[in-house]
Parts: sequence; structure tokens; C-alpha cells
Amino acid sequence: MPDVVWITGLSGAGKSTVAKALVGRLQQAGRPVVFLDGDELRAVFSHAVPSADGHSREQRLELALMYARLCKLLAQQGLCVVIATISMFREVHSWNRENIPGYFEVYLKVPIDELRRRDPKGIYRRFADGDVKNVAGLDLKVDEPARPDVIVDHADARTVEEAVDEIIQRIQEAQ
Repeated sequence: MPDVVWITGLSGAGKSTVAKALVGRLQQAGRPVVFLDGDELRAVFSHAVPSADGHSREQRLELALMYARLCKLLAQQGLCVVIATISMFREVHSWNRENIPGYFEVYLKVPIDELRRRDPKGIYRRFADGDVKNVAGLDLKVDEPARPDVIVDHADARTVEEAVDEIIQRIQEAQ
């Protein structure tokens, strides 16, 4: 089992939903696991990255590297860490692969049109209305993961449980 499962994708891709289902499965299997959510981490660490909006590329990158270091610290203490975060930066993915033994990357790949349709936080609507800026994947450039261990592609129309099944299967194959 990997030490850190990094689930990435744009806002509305289903990161937290998939991560929670994966955490449940790992807990059922008796693995000590902790779930970290990017939105909750932002609230915890926002004081460390002072800004007017906290969403520029540089601010997001700095926060993502904090998340990565936290994941590494928790993993070193024997926990499996499942994190759901946008954090779509080559620098972060590279740092994770170089510095976190047992790193496993999952990319939830969902087209922008589908994300706009889902829009659970109203981010895409507020962007279209001109109320927010620095929206990852729209006016803020993101890097698709170069070599994720699993791509859960929206075009494949998998359920959450099927996505988790594939993730677990790929984890087992990687060991």
C-alpha cells in the first residue's frame, strides 16, 4: 500500500468524493489512514500565505508544497495519507515523486464543460459572472500530471466505487 495517495483534478472533478470512498476501503482493510482535503488545508494554512485572495499561481504552489511536506511527515509516522487537492503543478508532482517514498498519484480528468455543469461550489458560474479570478484551468494555468499512476477519465463513465476499485487494483499492481 502506498504511503501517500495524491488525488488531483480541477474543482468539481470529484476528488473529495473519491478520496473519502478510498479512505473507507482502506480503513475496512485495517490500514491506518488519514484524509486531507485541500479546501480544509487552505483554511488551516491560509495565514502562511498572506494575500488579498490567496489564489494566484505562486500562492497555490506554495500551499501545495506545504501540503506535500505535511503528507510526507504523516507518512513517515506510519500513516497512509489520502489527499484530495487541485495542486496541479509540475513542481509539486516532481517534488512528491522525489521526496515521498510510496507516492501514488491519481488524476481525475474531467472536461471543463462537465465541471461547469457540476459546479458544486459555484466557482465556474462566479468566474463567468466576473466575480472571481485565478480559477484553476480557466484563467490560471495548471499542469496536467505528466505520469499519474491512475487516470480516472470522465469519458469512461465510471461510478465512484468503480474508480476506487481501479485505484486499489493499480496500487496492488504497483507493489
